[in-house]
Amino acid sequence: MRISISDTFETMGSSIESRLEDRARAAGFDIVAVTNTEAALNWGENLQAFVVHGRHGDMDWLAETVGRRSSPRAMWPQARSAVMLGMNYGPDFDPMQRLERKGSGVISVYALNRDYHDIIKGKLKGLAQWLTSATDSEAKVFVDTAPLMEKPLAAAAGIGWQGKHTNLVSRQFGSWLFLGAILTTAELQTNDAEQDHCGACRACLDICPTNAFPAPYQLDARRCISYLTIEHKGHIDREFRAAMGNRIYGCDDCLAVCPWNKFAQTATEAKLAAREDLIAPDLALLAGLDDAAFRKLFAGSPIKRTGRDRFVRNVLIAIGNSGDSTMVPAVEQRLEDTSPLVRAMAVWALGLLTGVEDFQVHLQRHQAAEADPDVVREWREARQ
Repeated sequence: MRISISDTFETMGSSIESRLEDRARAAGFDIVAVTNTEAALNWGENLQAFVVHGRHGDMDWLAETVGRRSSPRAMWPQARSAVMLGMNYGPDFDPMQRLERKGSGVISVYALNRDYHDIIKGKLKGLAQWLTSATDSEAKVFVDTAPLMEKPLAAAAGIGWQGKHTNLVSRQFGSWLFLGAILTTAELQTNDAEQDHCGACRACLDICPTNAFPAPYQLDARRCISYLTIEHKGHIDREFRAAMGNRIYGCDDCLAVCPWNKFAQTATEAKLAAREDLIAPDLALLAGLDDAAFRKLFAGSPIKRTGRDRFVRNVLIAIGNSGDSTMVPAVEQRLEDTSPLVRAMAVWALGLLTGVEDFQVHLQRHQAAEADPDVVREWREARQ
């Protein structure tokens, strides 16, 4: 079910906007709205504070592009209008129930099929080509891969508002919207911004396993499981490992508990429907992936960009948290892995799943040959 995009353009009588609505719907978008490129100019201040406090963690590209992200015109001075489009990716199952199946991994809903960047960008290009021709203008498309802050733009356009979890929330689609943007030099009629409808609710803040929200509307990415399992390149601190549970790629908790999800519909784009083999994959099988098998399994998936080593690192943490000693053989196979990221988490998982005597046998067999200081430390601190 799609919300009529004409509802978004309540005040628009222009044939350009009406035709844009029709083409956006035909392309598969569920909602579209327009704002000017000078809207919400406090973005830069908020981002600057985020970076100054170091909450961006390893994401150096955020710090490097603060100036360009301050407004669309800072990146493209000629831009006059921003066409914001949303595509629903609501799941047809309860994402939270998967957390109870300790022997299987939990992958964020957005990554359960094709990479949404590829799906949306192709559709945006078609719309942009039509728009440039119809308005004799220039246009550029964006899908979360350039220094453009789509969520504040979408809020300014009226698609939704940034909730206390900092993600976009829609009254029609809850927290399940992919966003795309078309910046254009054309002057288009704009929509009103959406009001904040979070009220006193703090469900998204309270459910966070790692307390990643210092305050409502503030995120410390360094504590966020999505950041830790996807963006973070190094070893994951012990402080967060148990809290990760069986989450091996991303975390949907703060999205999934949003009360506005009761209005959300299941995704209609076939390529966004969850692959059955990824809804609850077996952790032991995932731990055995080499690079070739990893690339084959996740071909066309956003998970592939994280790389095999980081992904298996996450899987081993989940295995350690499972408490299932039958997965010890899968862990043992990774003790001599070529990646220190993997070896370190194999040691950690082994310490949780084996008794003292069995662990000591492995310690004597592997520790002397280990040269990586981080892995050596894991051997030393395991079972403490």
